[in-house]
Amino acid sequence: MFKAFEAFMNKYLTPIARKMDKQPHLNAIKKSMVAMTPILIIGSLCLIPEAIANMIGVETGIGKFIVNNMDNFYLPFYLTIGMMGLYVCLCITYFLGEHYKLYVPGCMVLGAVGFLLLTFTFTEDGGMSIKYLGTKGLFMAMISGIIAVQLYHWCKKKNFTIRMPENVPDFVSRSFELIPTTVIIVGVFAAIRFTSLAIFDVLPPEVLTRFLAPLVGSLDNPFVFVFITFLSCLLFFFGIHPSVLSPITAPIAAQFLAENIEAMASGQALPHFYTGGMTSAFANFTGTGVTFGLVFWFLLSKNKAYKRVGQVSIIPALFGINEPILFGAPIVLNPTFFLPYVIGGTILGTFPAFLMWAGILAKPFFNPPYVGVFLEGFLVNGDWVTIVVNALQMIGSVLIWYPFFKLYEKQETVRDSVEESKISEEDQALLDDLDF
Repeated sequence: MFKAFEAFMNKYLTPIARKMDKQPHLNAIKKSMVAMTPILIIGSLCLIPEAIANMIGVETGIGKFIVNNMDNFYLPFYLTIGMMGLYVCLCITYFLGEHYKLYVPGCMVLGAVGFLLLTFTFTEDGGMSIKYLGTKGLFMAMISGIIAVQLYHWCKKKNFTIRMPENVPDFVSRSFELIPTTVIIVGVFAAIRFTSLAIFDVLPPEVLTRFLAPLVGSLDNPFVFVFITFLSCLLFFFGIHPSVLSPITAPIAAQFLAENIEAMASGQALPHFYTGGMTSAFANFTGTGVTFGLVFWFLLSKNKAYKRVGQVSIIPALFGINEPILFGAPIVLNPTFFLPYVIGGTILGTFPAFLMWAGILAKPFFNPPYVGVFLEGFLVNGDWVTIVVNALQMIGSVLIWYPFFKLYEKQETVRDSVEESKISEEDQALLDDLDF
């Protein structure tokens, strides 16, 4: 049965996943969201001063200082997460421009101009609104960057350019080359904006939000989260890194994080549980599939090879990295470990989402760097219950993996005994043939 399932995966799902991973637009989105990691961390850190003031009291000296300077503390947030849509647009145009071998600075400028044409609006007092320059305009930023580079690529193929003499410096000729392209791209984006306002009476990001609302909202449902986690484990079991899903999930997780931060800053209840930090601290606790249990039993194994794999895997596992055990045990493509990894890992990785959904566990407001198990989870939401939940995940992993580890150890012991007996027979035959 397992061989039939493996054949099905290799025939249908694996090729799709590999094509998604190599698709240039999805690849550019994935790389761009990874590039936003420092932005998300810095933006999230802006909440810490206010939390400290609330903890020690706003009437204390430090508390008063923080409260009086909250505008300064929140300024990095507005310039990082608050402008994230623009940064993502620039990154996407950069990676796509590299892929098509275009003039990258030109791609980035054209993408930014296109994005601003679709999102720019004035406030009542004549100032510039940044409402859609952050995570609320994230999907429009992706679309704008892709459209701008595709139009540039099309203009380049159709030779809609101004050719300069060969003796003109390269950077000058490339700038003049972009003039017709710029006219076309600005015209296209301006037409999209005017059409959206004429038909829907709102800017394009608002129209896009209405269409994407069912998809975005579904990821904040714990049952959908179970499916995503199951799919991640299933893909990795067959050797496909679950990052192929990140072009879809990462933008939504970033948007939810920003909305949680805004809600916390205004004293409101946090609306979302699905963020990158929550996924890392719980769904991928000690690595995708919560594989700490197997590392633990490998460490205690009498088999020297297994013990060595456990020793190599334990430190990475404590920092959420489980490739050593995935490929060292191996777990990947190992029928014995399918159930504890895919099914057990899904159960252990997702029950914290139900606790957040039920209000038992605090929702996340921070995407911490890889600081190790327990501490990472606590930093995600500042809730001490997180440490208890992570401990339950660790204990559950040890219990779930034990019978499958013993079965695998027994299988390998039998296999080694057979191989040793074969070698012994051959050696004996060789010795019998020798005449001393």
